[in-house]
Amino acid sequence: MSPLGQETADGGAVGIVAADRPARPVAAGLPDLVRRVRAGELGPDPRTQKIAVAFTTSQAVRHEGRSGGYRNEVLSLRLGSAVGSCAVEPGVLPAAAIDECVGADVATLLDHPLAPVRTAALDAYLMHALPHTPANGARPWELPAGDSLAKSRARARGVAGLLAVAPGRTVLVVGVVNSLLEALHARGLVCVPCDLKGGRTEWGEPIRTDALAELDACDAVLASGMTLGNGTFEPLRAHCERHGKPLVMFAQTGSAVLPRLLGAGVSAVCAEPYPFFWLDGGPGVVHRYTGDAEYALLDRGGDR
Repeated sequence: MSPLGQETADGGAVGIVAADRPARPVAAGLPDLVRRVRAGELGPDPRTQKIAVAFTTSQAVRHEGRSGGYRNEVLSLRLGSAVGSCAVEPGVLPAAAIDECVGADVATLLDHPLAPVRTAALDAYLMHALPHTPANGARPWELPAGDSLAKSRARARGVAGLLAVAPGRTVLVVGVVNSLLEALHARGLVCVPCDLKGGRTEWGEPIRTDALAELDACDAVLASGMTLGNGTFEPLRAHCERHGKPLVMFAQTGSAVLPRLLGAGVSAVCAEPYPFFWLDGGPGVVHRYTGDAEYALLDRGGDR
């Protein structure tokens, strides 16, 4: 691997700048992160921070050339200039939840009975307190203008480049995105796709529905931030921390939450705050985080 900041032999530039030493995790896990937020240790007292706007974004997509499509629904909460988000299964979020969020303070919403509301509130608070800036560890990865498939593939390259495993290794992919599977296949990685919806991938691979049952057979995990909202994130994080496996998160849900867990089982994060790439055809940006120089990979993906 080339030294950081230098060009590779084929002229490609190193795509991420990492710290010279391992990052110290802000929290030991998600419950500890919530505890620290409640205590006001990472920013202003959450009891004083009120949500001004709550909204949902619904999307249906079927890319040209792809055999299937999918739908997304996202709950977003506005705190000052920050927007925190959590994806939900379409039609699951009660309409009353949006009304319950507006005007409520973050501390109250962290106790809300619905996990997506708690997740979006935590994300909004941390986006407000620790935005995606170089000072907070973020490194921009630009997305070119284009149609939704072109932008999806550009994002996928940015995500896949954070996964520090060699060709032939097995990666558990939690949250099936065909462009991500395509990018991983291109690197010669063996994918075990997993999604609560089940079914098959674009290439006919069976999609497992129990991610935790697949962990022992995999060398690394690439997971969606949606795991924050459905309760599966902590078991994934704990397994990877315990066994020393790379865990890379791609996050529209909880994009400001997951970078705060680098070094606590999370190896790297590709954070994508609202508005997401699929909402606009113009150029965009996602933010990549890595815990140490071992995970500073080349644009085309690294070997380890």
